Amino acid sequence: MTGTSVDVVALALVPAVLWGLTPIFDKRGMASGGGAIQAALVVVAVQLLWYWTAIAVVYGGSAFSGLTVEVLAVFSLAGAVGTALGRIAIFVGVDRVGASLNSTILSTRPLFATLIALVALGEPLGPVTGVGIVVLVAGLSALALSRGGDLGGWTPRDLGWPILAAATFAVANVARRYGMLETSISALEAVAINETAGLIALVAYAAAVGGRDVLERPRRSYRYFAVSGLLTTVAMLSLMAALGLEAGRVALVDPLVATAPFFTLVFAAVLLRDLERVTKGVLAGAVLVVLGAVLITV
Repeated sequence: MTGTSVDVVALALVPAVLWGLTPIFDKRGMASGGGAIQAALVVVAVQLLWYWTAIAVVYGGSAFSGLTVEVLAVFSLAGAVGTALGRIAIFVGVDRVGASLNSTILSTRPLFATLIALVALGEPLGPVTGVGIVVLVAGLSALALSRGGDLGGWTPRDLGWPILAAATFAVANVARRYGMLETSISALEAVAINETAGLIALVAYAAAVGGRDVLERPRRSYRYFAVSGLLTTVAMLSLMAALGLEAGRVALVDPLVATAPFFTLVFAAVLLRDLERVTKGVLAGAVLVVLGAVLITV
């Protein structure tokens, strides 16, 4: 697929902006009485509706023709870990520490992915990556001392939730990378398998811990989470379109997408004044975390 660098930048900025906005709706949903499991179920269900519709339109009866049992297992594992466990951790994190801090800490994902890839795939750890790790850790330290985020306050232990989410996403991303190298199916088909497995895991977990009680939440919260799911879907499709262009190098796309926390900070400062505080410490931490993530990725 052809395309200029300008096209790539435009497509890559769409997920940056939308993934910067989704935590705002997540926070509003949680503040409206929503729950982490309910939120994850709604967001993933909305995504799947659009993914499967897109697959039916684009591929029709030829969808998943290159799928193997091994690849199915890999993406199913990634879905159970990243989509199910990771999303629950995200919503707990948004509720505990706030959208701004949660979104920024999620950007530490490349740190965990790099360490996992080093051990599991034997990928080298270069000097630039080492600098990136140091900068990223400094950013986390700044966030921990920032006194920003949720107005209700939080403890350093609460930061463990977004860190857990980042780690689970990193594990899932390493598995997805392995899966994409071993199959001829498209990224859209892979995402659909991943999210479907995640939804199955979420439903099973919800049934085990609370059954229908998990879904008995205020209607208003459902609207916020549904919008979050729609925004996430558009962001993912735009990201895949950017990577699918001839000029869509990962080294160009990833750093642009990594700017999402900055958009979250802006949106939170304007739209979540009654729920969060964006301090200079949060801004400084975000700058360091994103810079570190970019150095690690590059």
